Amino acid sequence: MTERFSVVDRTELPGLSKRGKVRDIYDLGQQLMIVATDRISAFDVVLGVPIPGKGVVLTELTRFWLETLPACQPHHLEYVVEPDRVPSGYESYAAQLAGRAMVVKKAAVLPIECVVRGYLYGSGWQEYQATGKVSGVKLPAGLRLAERLEEPIFTPSTKAATGHDEPITFEQACQIARRFMLDLGAAPGAGRAVMEEAWRRSIEIYRQAHGYAAARGIIIADTKFEFGLWNNQLLLVDEVLTPDSSRFWPADEYEPGRSPPSYDKQFVRDYLASLNWDKKPPAPSIPEHIVRATQDRYLQAYRLLTGRPLQLPGA
Repeated sequence: MTERFSVVDRTELPGLSKRGKVRDIYDLGQQLMIVATDRISAFDVVLGVPIPGKGVVLTELTRFWLETLPACQPHHLEYVVEPDRVPSGYESYAAQLAGRAMVVKKAAVLPIECVVRGYLYGSGWQEYQATGKVSGVKLPAGLRLAERLEEPIFTPSTKAATGHDEPITFEQACQIARRFMLDLGAAPGAGRAVMEEAWRRSIEIYRQAHGYAAARGIIIADTKFEFGLWNNQLLLVDEVLTPDSSRFWPADEYEPGRSPPSYDKQFVRDYLASLNWDKKPPAPSIPEHIVRATQDRYLQAYRLLTGRPLQLPGA
């Protein structure tokens, strides 16, 4: 029930550095504090109604995966804010931050979304229908909607500050990474090396997560990761394997050729797609039953994957 959670739609604390679609980022000097709010976006538009507790699910599920999957190492997380562990100067905001804020290493974030697809769905399905490829990766003919791929594929995209991320080939990703690394003072060949490592790690994290989730009745259809450089290490950064960044399908209801039910943001996208909306701001209002059903899906994903209900901070 929504009453279990205090809604945090927006934070206004000292040191605000950046406000994203969902996260508010604070500069702590040598570290950053990333606060996952309860805002939700769809089609790159922030909706006007928050999902109570959503930010806690995102942060706690990210922490779970970082602590569970060996392939997530190394990563940027130092600690999740708790009532008794709060960054200096933010003690009076402990109740607002607990369970939803991460204190992390200040990495230089690679400007590429590292998308892994194990199943053919969403924008990947649309691109496949048009070209037979996804981000330049040629796929067999005759694949169906939601079909499992023989091997997971790495399909990077741009990381747009505003608007839509655009699919790119691995070679295009290497060119972006080359410019990024040159700006950091690295050698010309460092961009490709970084992208090859990001590719390898993305696939391995996905494989480990997919196997783990499958044993608990969930299919992870696809997901996206971000990486950043810190002390010459490529760190996994941002959120990891959450209902915002991944597609989670109930394994017992999965059938290739049809759109499966989900424990993720796709439920909201499907509702909005049923409306006469041009997918431009302002977004239409979301009715209470959609808010509650979305919250239920996020909480169920957490419970099924971790094996326990979400514990409220300080409870």
